[in-house]
Amino acid sequence: MQMETFHWKKNQTLAEDYITDKGNAKSLFPYHFGNVEDWQGRVQWLDGANAAPHVDRKRLVGALEAYNRRVGNTEEALKHIAALGDEGTLAIVGGQQAGLFGGQLMILYKAITIIQLAREWRTKLQRAVVPIFWIAGEDHDFDEVNHVHVLSNTGQIEKLKVDHPSGIRTSVSRLPLSSEAWEEALHKLDQSLMDTEFKASLLEKMRSTVGDGATLSDAFARWMAMLFGEYGLVLIDADEPSVRALESSMFENLIEQNESYAASLMRSQAEVSQAGYGIQAEIHEDAANLFVFADGARLLLHREDEHFADKKNTVRYTKADLLDKAISTPDQLSNNVMSRPLMQEYLFPVLATVLGPGEIAYWALTKQAFEHFHMRMPIVVPRLEFTLIEGTVKKQMNKYELTLTDVLERFDERKQAWLDAQDTLQLNERFQAVKESFLSTYAPLVESLGGINPGVKKLGDTNLAKIVEQIDYLHHKASEASHTQFDAAIRQLDRVRLTIFPLAKPQERVYNGCAYLNRYGNVWLQHLLETPIPVDGTHRIYYL
Repeated sequence: MQMETFHWKKNQTLAEDYITDKGNAKSLFPYHFGNVEDWQGRVQWLDGANAAPHVDRKRLVGALEAYNRRVGNTEEALKHIAALGDEGTLAIVGGQQAGLFGGQLMILYKAITIIQLAREWRTKLQRAVVPIFWIAGEDHDFDEVNHVHVLSNTGQIEKLKVDHPSGIRTSVSRLPLSSEAWEEALHKLDQSLMDTEFKASLLEKMRSTVGDGATLSDAFARWMAMLFGEYGLVLIDADEPSVRALESSMFENLIEQNESYAASLMRSQAEVSQAGYGIQAEIHEDAANLFVFADGARLLLHREDEHFADKKNTVRYTKADLLDKAISTPDQLSNNVMSRPLMQEYLFPVLATVLGPGEIAYWALTKQAFEHFHMRMPIVVPRLEFTLIEGTVKKQMNKYELTLTDVLERFDERKQAWLDAQDTLQLNERFQAVKESFLSTYAPLVESLGGINPGVKKLGDTNLAKIVEQIDYLHHKASEASHTQFDAAIRQLDRVRLTIFPLAKPQERVYNGCAYLNRYGNVWLQHLLETPIPVDGTHRIYYL
């Protein structure tokens, strides 16, 4: 396995500063992942944090076991679940929305990070540390997770998607897809993949995840169990009814103390702003930071005097009404981006949480909220980042003398420079010389026509502009004709860019993992899982 590091600057300044331990970001978090003493301090906090609210571990084990059995997770994962019943067991937790066919590559990398960290600290601490993947099935943004992008054999980025089954704005975990919708999606996936020795097996496995009217969350969980179950990755769907039942007491706290809880978020927001950073998730003083399910729809609540209502006033509750829901029907409540970190801490003994750059930025807003509930934000660890470069793409980069920085920052310039270098007729210089020669003789003549008649001068100016336009037109057409000689080279150059920086984004945020599993099997994935890789916030180039 050939791998090298590369500094790919994060699009979040707060996250960049936190990872590199610079600026004011460190003050916004109680720990830093690069400090061994902070890891030891976190363990001590968890061992002695009796004041913090937490769930009954036996009930947690029961709910996780039932769910993981249902999605087909492995005995290794079930052993880790059983270990959570022991008060000394710790957890590494991270998560993502449930994407179609496993979503983008970065989701696989987040799971790899969780597994790597759990293994590392299990060895260092000589105690059980369990890897847990939190599936954000309660999220209702269907359009964000209903598609994947693939790079076709013709060099085009294609979007494969499934349509919303009902149009109701509700949790992804509550939207079963028809067998016809799944078959159509699988057919599109099949068409997008080249024929390889791995294709039939890959499609068969993927088909096995979508039976029985599966939701995107169901299929995602089954796929993650297939990919990572042997490494003991425990799965949890945030919208699973048995999990909701466990969250009842924490929902009560969030509702009962809603005003002071919101005030704690506002204080953190002020701290982030005073530290010089932009706000990743806007917080409002009257925000309840909770959703409610009403007539199937998931509605965000805010406070109005003594009541809680959604934006359109479709529903309206007293605090007593919401507390009753928390006790009797907690499955009608749901977390938002600000309460989810608190609920994660309530459910699990979180040694560290694995986050992407955007998540790091909004978790900074929760520090005061953790403290408000006598909790402490866990160690925030940036997920591993990779760009996969195939052998042919590497050869093409060498051929055209392209570095990764060239592809990211000046690709069009480097591409044009290469094309210009192939111009043995020196078209640019010769056309420019012709145009300058023409202007040097014709422009003075036109200027002199003003002495005859202003109208003739105006006609001359128009005539001059048309001739220059025709010279430029012929130059453009001649260049196009010349470039057709290099169509193969242009396709190679464009494929380099589309591989590394598709849609002007990192590869891991666009492409789905199936194309790489189809071309190379799962050996590369096993390498990333089994080779100890420092979780240090750097980007890595992995040559396939």
